[in-house]
Amino acid sequence: MKRWMQGITYGMFVMFSCVHLAAASEEAGQAAQAASTGGAEATWFFMVCVASAALGLGMAALGGALGQGNAISKAVEGIARQPEASGTIQTAMIIGISFIESLTIYALVVALILLFANPFLAYVLK
Repeated sequence: MKRWMQGITYGMFVMFSCVHLAAASEEAGQAAQAASTGGAEATWFFMVCVASAALGLGMAALGGALGQGNAISKAVEGIARQPEASGTIQTAMIIGISFIESLTIYALVVALILLFANPFLAYVLK
């Protein structure tokens, strides 16, 4: 239960960090400028992008934390049962954790693209 709460805390931290980064981005200035000239759809578009990036990254961090905790738990149990196979188990665990972490990094890249280099922003700011 403690690992689950740590995962939620980590996910919330990442989500709030994304929102903070989005507030300082260039698109925030463009959306505010478009909103002041009557482009309310640009403001809604940017708000949806920020919310989806934050939610997606929070869910990816939560899933990654839970997956890594489960993988480490099972590896430690395996090493406790067969100490002579610890090298093989540890190698497989490290490879598995790197794959789990790469999925979280992919979610971060997608969130940063949505926030800072949104390819759809040109269609909204017409």
